[in-house]
Amino acid sequence: MYKAFYSLSTSPFSKENGAAFTSKSFSETSARLNYLCKTRGIGLLVGEPGAGKTYALKTFSEQLNPSLYRTIYFPLSTGTVMDFYRGLVLGLNEEPAFRKIDLFEQLQKRVLSLYRDKKITPVFILDEMHLAPAKVLTDLGLMFNFMMDSLNPFVLILCGLPSLMQRLTITQAQPLNQRIIMRYHMEPLEKQEVKNYIEHHLEAAGARHQIFSEEAVEALVALSHGWPRILNNLCINSLLMGAQAKLELIEAETIRLAAQETGM
Repeated sequence: MYKAFYSLSTSPFSKENGAAFTSKSFSETSARLNYLCKTRGIGLLVGEPGAGKTYALKTFSEQLNPSLYRTIYFPLSTGTVMDFYRGLVLGLNEEPAFRKIDLFEQLQKRVLSLYRDKKITPVFILDEMHLAPAKVLTDLGLMFNFMMDSLNPFVLILCGLPSLMQRLTITQAQPLNQRIIMRYHMEPLEKQEVKNYIEHHLEAAGARHQIFSEEAVEALVALSHGWPRILNNLCINSLLMGAQAKLELIEAETIRLAAQETGM
């Protein structure tokens, strides 16, 4: 509806838009992930909901050479601990064993085979790890200990909310925590970046004239606090409301109403 009213070719703030915006935090995240990929080992990526963690991981994995890396993405589910281990083994195209000790051995053998025989580094991306049972955090330190901790034939990225950092400090998780070689906390967009983000996505969607007033953009900055997901939702709802009210220029009041509708 709003695309026709504002003469847009695509939905500028939807997931399908594809108009990637490179913020300072996104660039730093990418640099850290690339470093981890070259050195191999365990990395930690945390950030608030809507910070862009999953998008950064998706972009990173899509850039990996499939002849050199195999990506296994596993978002933690509400399943059992054994379901989690089986999911990792399935990601390596193996039929999971039944006992945990056999699953551990199966994963390690497969990782070593890929690394030594096929020169392929498995890249495990474990998302939503702030929800992981304590037992999983403990076991990961054992599961990814190769050759008495003398070899890292893998990349393991733990991703989640900032509370994950605190959970890793407990005694039982210390073996895993001490082996993390890359840590990064994603930050929100800065004030100018929010403005550039909005302009970037509108231009990519074919906007031919100003749609948000300066006051509206300031309201978006203040209400989103720089978090991309919140910013996207506010912009989409504001465009819908603006089109319904036939507002050629969206003002700050529309942004505030959109925020109320989204429960902010």
